[in-house]
Amino acid sequence: MFWILVAILTAAVAIILTHPLMRSKQSAIVDGEGEVAVYRDQLAELERERASGLIGETEAEYARAEIGRRLLAAASGKSEHDTALTARRHSVIASLVTAALPITGLCLYLFMGSPNHPDMPLEARLENPGSDMNLLIAKAERHLAQNPADGAGWDVLAPIYFKTMRFGDAEMAYRNAIRLLGDNPERLTGLAETLVTANQGIVTQEAQSAFADAEKMRPGNPRALFYLALALEQAGKKEEARDAFAAILKASPAGAPWIPLVQAHLEATGGDAALAAVPKPEAPGNPTAEDIEAANAMAPADRQAMIAGMVESLDGKLRDQPDNFEGWMRLVRSYAMLNNDGKAKEALQNGLKAFPPDGEQGKKLLALAQQLGIPADGVTQ
Repeated sequence: MFWILVAILTAAVAIILTHPLMRSKQSAIVDGEGEVAVYRDQLAELERERASGLIGETEAEYARAEIGRRLLAAASGKSEHDTALTARRHSVIASLVTAALPITGLCLYLFMGSPNHPDMPLEARLENPGSDMNLLIAKAERHLAQNPADGAGWDVLAPIYFKTMRFGDAEMAYRNAIRLLGDNPERLTGLAETLVTANQGIVTQEAQSAFADAEKMRPGNPRALFYLALALEQAGKKEEARDAFAAILKASPAGAPWIPLVQAHLEATGGDAALAAVPKPEAPGNPTAEDIEAANAMAPADRQAMIAGMVESLDGKLRDQPDNFEGWMRLVRSYAMLNNDGKAKEALQNGLKAFPPDGEQGKKLLALAQQLGIPADGVTQ
């Protein structure tokens, strides 16, 4: 029944499309030939009446001229016969093409399509979005539409909006997350960076305040410090900006991805980037797990380089100063977040050398390893 209906619909569409093209000009041509014959008979009749004296010479000339004019007009219509035939041939070709289109489309669908499979509804696609970012966002948006007080949902969606350049939505999501969950450095810097990006790189007053609050919560946050220095530069406070950029360089670990950018701004404000770029060995960075998460708005390559540099810097410091318990906790957690199980296990082992597993701090290290899924086999030996 389905295929009968398809065939009927296809034929109906083809007829509707081709009907205007099938109309020819033949009827008009036949009418033109009849008019020519009538006017010729009128000329012959006029000659007979003139010869018999039924009409004067002057009247005959006027009548002959009028009939001749009409005869020429009818004859010119007949002369268009070849043009009409050409147009008709074109119409036939167009008709064939029009009729072939639905048939070709049907054949392609039968060959490549799946007529027996129903369409996957939107509901099913949202339940199984796979790696489709648009579907993932749509699923999150649907959830938040039903649960607008889910602060964690807004917190997750905000940086995704930012990365997909939906800055207005990102701002809304960050504000909702802050309203529902409260301030923290990641949300404040995320909101502030969204405001800066949406304003073509200008650090607005609101963004500057958010960066300042984030830096107070976590002193030494390189993202917040950079934008605060940039705000000084944009405000024309070159000396203050120069000092701020120089301080960032001095506190940055060697190889940090933001160093070239900071150097460029330092030079633009009249500073000596070459001297300021030498990091002090006693300022290795001390990254926390939040520091690593705070780098998520960077480009992937820069983010990985930033994280690796900060973690390696902390690793080196702990080898020289192994009595830093919080440092070992951070290092184990950082390597786990980088999915570097080997380094995480090595950090755990080194930390347990400084803080034996039978002590309170050693037990905390082992508990952290268990929480992160880091195998502790052999590390206590």
